[in-house]
Amino acid sequence: MRAIIPVAGVGSRLRPHTFALPKVLLNVAGKPILGHILDKIVGEGIHEGTIVVGLMGDKIREYVSQAYPAFHAEYVEQEERLGLGHAIYISRHTIGTEPILIILGDTIFDVDLTPVLKGRSTAIGVKAVEDPRRFGVAEVENGRITKLVEKPEKPATNLAVVGLYYVRNPKLLAECLDDLVARDRRTKGEYQLTDALQMMIERGEPMVPFLVEGWYDCGSPETLLSTNQALLEKHSTGRAIPGVVVNEPVYIAPTAVLTNCIIGPNTSVGDGAEISDSVIRNSIISESAKVYGALLENSIVGNGSVLSGSYRRINVGGASEIDFF
Repeated sequence: MRAIIPVAGVGSRLRPHTFALPKVLLNVAGKPILGHILDKIVGEGIHEGTIVVGLMGDKIREYVSQAYPAFHAEYVEQEERLGLGHAIYISRHTIGTEPILIILGDTIFDVDLTPVLKGRSTAIGVKAVEDPRRFGVAEVENGRITKLVEKPEKPATNLAVVGLYYVRNPKLLAECLDDLVARDRRTKGEYQLTDALQMMIERGEPMVPFLVEGWYDCGSPETLLSTNQALLEKHSTGRAIPGVVVNEPVYIAPTAVLTNCIIGPNTSVGDGAEISDSVIRNSIISESAKVYGALLENSIVGNGSVLSGSYRRINVGGASEIDFF
């Protein structure tokens, strides 16, 4: 089985961090977003995939080749960001006749995929949400999806499509995407995967929903921090450090250097980070960042940034240097 992972989005809501890194390489709970996704699919026995990249795609290639050398990845560049359907359309040459798993690159999932991957029908991950107007929405009758609508103004259901798709008939999906692009059928200015899947339903493809309760958004600083907290609550890796008070849940990388500080709760500290004389909680301190004499809360400090002084909240991208006096 092959996974298709579209990661070409620019992550505008996560700036300034995404000026220096692709969104999927931002750190959450001790590893890049893409690392959590690859851990999941490799754990399900999927060892090959197509990764659809855009700006700074070279950094994604470097990360995957170094961190997951046994994962066979093909890369397709999406030069124009014309929607999720377009991302799958331009990668269709890498898809054979075997079922595929499409998984979006800006969300982290905690769901048992084994029964889904063993199922005999195309299956779409869904979750009940308060405001489904921001998502694709699935209408279900008698256990089957009867209709998929992208970001409806008046949703008929609150079941949001969460970005996890098991497609049993990739040949039909490719045909529907071809038709979508040939007719230039766009929704909200983009070629939507939801529309292609709806075409599959109309052509007789049986499609079922599966519930995804563990669905963690990483699309904004606020949701990145809440996802960091949720993942740390499941997998805290606190350790005793002389002169440091550790309030779990936390992630502290083995190569991080901490002196005379209080860390946590809900805090991740990346590889090579240095923190001293500071109190940090509910924050992400990324790789090789340096924080001295600071009180931080609800903050994200990018790779290689240097912060010193006294303040309470900051959202600073990579390779920055800020002094507060």
